[in-house]
Formats: sequence, structure tokens, C-alpha cells
Amino acid sequence: MIAITFLVVLFIVLGVLELQRHTRNALSIPVRIHVNGTRGKSSVTRLIAGALREGGIRTVAKTTGSAPRVILEDGREVPIIRPRGANIIEQLKVFAFVARRKPEAIVIECMAVQPEYQWICEHKIVHSTIGVITNARPDHLKEMGPTVENVARSLCNTLPAGKVAFTCEKRLFNLMRTVAADRSTALEQITDEGISDDDMEGFDHVEHKENVALALRVAAELGIDREAALRGMYHQNPDVGALKMYRLDEGERRITFVNALAANDPESTLAIWETVIHRHPDDAVTVFVLNTRQDRYERSVQLVEMVHRDTRYERLLLIGQSCDRLMGACYKMGLPAEKVLNLGGSDADKVHDVLRQLPWEDLVVLGIGNVHGGGHEVAHYFQERSRT
Repeated sequence: MIAITFLVVLFIVLGVLELQRHTRNALSIPVRIHVNGTRGKSSVTRLIAGALREGGIRTVAKTTGSAPRVILEDGREVPIIRPRGANIIEQLKVFAFVARRKPEAIVIECMAVQPEYQWICEHKIVHSTIGVITNARPDHLKEMGPTVENVARSLCNTLPAGKVAFTCEKRLFNLMRTVAADRSTALEQITDEGISDDDMEGFDHVEHKENVALALRVAAELGIDREAALRGMYHQNPDVGALKMYRLDEGERRITFVNALAANDPESTLAIWETVIHRHPDDAVTVFVLNTRQDRYERSVQLVEMVHRDTRYERLLLIGQSCDRLMGACYKMGLPAEKVLNLGGSDADKVHDVLRQLPWEDLVVLGIGNVHGGGHEVAHYFQERSRT
């Protein structure tokens, strides 16, 4: 019993010492920016870091998205290997590594999903001086739900008490502002009204105006002028999961494939369609390729509803699993039979063949739904064809 008690006390003491060591590491970095939200966290993290570097602030960033990275002061990227999967303890190791480099700022993406872990990430690990919440969408409802209002409240766990924070969330901003007031956080709503099409021309990938607006506001908070901030964003490498467009010119026919498979939810997918279609001429025809998964069937139904209700489209191609079942749902929703094609488990070559047989010369093809189960293979197919 004495030995057990000694071990318990020893572990507690070691834990306290480790927490104190980490707190010193974190507080040694003057500017700490914690980025949370449903969509766009990795992109916003990179954009802010690029803006700060161009503004003369020695900045290290850490992303958690498609491929976790530590981005050094000079823009070089160090991949993070996770032999045992993702764990928020990783953030402690990142701070220990970064603190030795003595940067002036760190921009770090929140890697927690559970509400209590999000609170720990902010109040025990990051201790941010500036908070960022990109948006609140109906995702990870099992962990943060059951409603999008619950998601918003969960994301607010990373608001820095007594500091400033920025968000592009519109619908739930009032709820978030109430939570922020309880924590003495000055939460400001950011819009993309000041972001022009010319501003967006500097990116070599599809970026969202709201992401740029958020990064510009953070940069301004730190005294960086708009032109320098934008230059830094243009130079910053995009996230591996950034929205890319691949163009195939086949005689008089042009196919522009947009890999939007990682968006998952209807609201984010619709925002991508609106961004992409804005960059194309009015005579471009939209075709959706929806990759379905049996375990995500309800989400596929929601995406079909969004496509039919909120977009201009000429064809919806269904690939993946449960396509027969989803075809029935399409008919019940009133989608015209001639606009929906059930390709079942077809491969990328078959998808390409179908697209080449359509009667329009300029196609904008959005791959949506799910990356896994055939989606990645289709996206990779068009990426490779675009290079040749």
C-alpha cells in the first residue's frame, strides 16, 4: 500500500512539474493564436502565419488537417508522425520544440473535437492571446452535438478569456457573442465584403474570401498592413487538403475537375460551388460527381437535397456505395430522371467516359461527398490527366 501511495504521489508531482514546464514554454512566445472551427482551420492557420512572416514577425505554425505539419519561420515544413494516432498531448511536444526556436508568434490549429478537450487545449495548453473561430457547421455532431448550436458552444471553449477573438460565423454569431461576453472575450464578426476578386487572383489554389478576411483582420490586429499581409498569404504553401482545380483540354472540350470531396457537409460544399462558379463564365455547365458511402448515407441524401435546391446543375453522377438506394431518394425529391446517372461502383475511367459523352463543351465537375471509397481515386485520375 505504501508503495502504491508513493507511486501515485510521484505521478502527481511529475504531472505538475510537466504542466509548469509547458506553461513556461507557451508563455515564452509573446503572440499565441489559436485557430478553431468546423471548416477552414488549416487554411486560415497557414494564411495567418504567412501574413505575419511577411509583416516581419518570426512565426511558427502548426496544422492538424490533411497532413499535420510544423511550419518553421522560413516556411519550411516538418511533418508530424503519429504512430499511435492523434492525441492532444502532441500540442505539448510542439510547444517544447517551438519554444527552443524563440519565435515571436505561434499560430496553432486546435486538434481537439470533444468539448472538454477543446477547453483543455486552450486554457491549459495554448493560453492564446488571439482566438479565431472560422465557422460553426453541423459536423462532428456525435462528439459536439446533437445540434449545430451545441457545436458553436463547444467551439467557444477555445475563446481566450479576457482577450480578443475573431470569427466569420454569421448565423450563430449572437450565441457565440453571448458565450464570449461571459468570458470577457471581445469577439468580433468578420465579413468578406472588403475582399475583391483581384485580391483572390494572387492564389494558385481555390481560397475562400472569408478565410482571407479572417487572416487580414488578425494581421491588422498585430499592426501588419494589408498589402504585406496579402503578399505573405500568396507565398504561403496551401494545405494538402486545399481546394484544387484540374483542367483537361480535349479538343474543343474543356473539363475542369474540382476536388471538393473533403468538404463533407452541404453548407461547405455549397460555399465551394459558389466560389468556383464565380470564377467561370456563365456558359460553363456544372456536373456533380457524388461519391457515396453506406455508413454516410444520410449525409449523401443531404448533399443531393443541396444540389437540387441550391445550385444550377445539368447532371448528378452517383458513384460508390448505396447508389440504387440513393437513386430512389433522388426521385422522391423530384430530381429529373434525365439529370441523375447511377454509375454504381464505376471507376475513374468510366466517370471520364460519361463526362466526354455529355453534349456541352465547357464542364465544371465538382467531386463531392466522400474521399474514401473511390473518391480519392477519381480525384487522382483527373489530377494526373491534367498534367499530361
